[in-house]
Amino acid sequence: MAILDKHKILETNATLLLIFSFLVVTIGGIVQMVPLYYLDSTIEKVEGMRPYTPLEMAGREIYIREGCYVCHSQMIRPMRDEVERYGHYSLAAESMYDHPFQWGSKRTGPDLARVGGRYSDEWHVAHLIDPQSVVPESVMPKYGFLMDRMIEPKYIADLMRTNRIVGVPYTDEMIASAEADFKAQADPDSDYDGLLERYGDKVQVRNFDGQPGISEMDALVAYLQMLGTLVDFSTFQPLPNR
Repeated sequence: MAILDKHKILETNATLLLIFSFLVVTIGGIVQMVPLYYLDSTIEKVEGMRPYTPLEMAGREIYIREGCYVCHSQMIRPMRDEVERYGHYSLAAESMYDHPFQWGSKRTGPDLARVGGRYSDEWHVAHLIDPQSVVPESVMPKYGFLMDRMIEPKYIADLMRTNRIVGVPYTDEMIASAEADFKAQADPDSDYDGLLERYGDKVQVRNFDGQPGISEMDALVAYLQMLGTLVDFSTFQPLPNR
């Protein structure tokens, strides 16, 4: 009872309550943060991870602009039902080049962390134009206007420079070739060898929306089709904490 009486002093004194609350939060923060400084890395490096190509980066910006993250998360939790439905749980390294990350906290629609390669480009285009035509119970709005909005890579190099400031390892060569790589990825008849040299053989090169020119639909589908495809989980072995 004596302890409860002393606790009553905190409850009835706003200043003391504020001071002790601050102390508790401070101690909790220290306990959480200090161990991170003794790890070799807070993000385990995983083979296969690379920065987004210019076209994928443009698609990601459209994904954010249209608020896709509000209904779709990109983080598979390490729980049985999650893994069985969506695939291997998400790794921190898979979001290491995301600014901001797209983990999300709400799923009106399915998680998209492993959506790349699950459906054809035609399916994605049809789904974005009229979601209910392929998923009748969907409440997703229509994004057919993306087909009619052509995009040019005028500012893509600036976007890559900005991402480099916060740690994305874009090289001077990548930035200098940004516009050429942007156009090459959406044109299978182009000379895209340089694109593959800079970003790896897993880069998908094709006309994503099946129409002439490069539309916002091309960029968004290119982004969706690479999600979850960079890491080979058939050979992945997590490293023990050090």
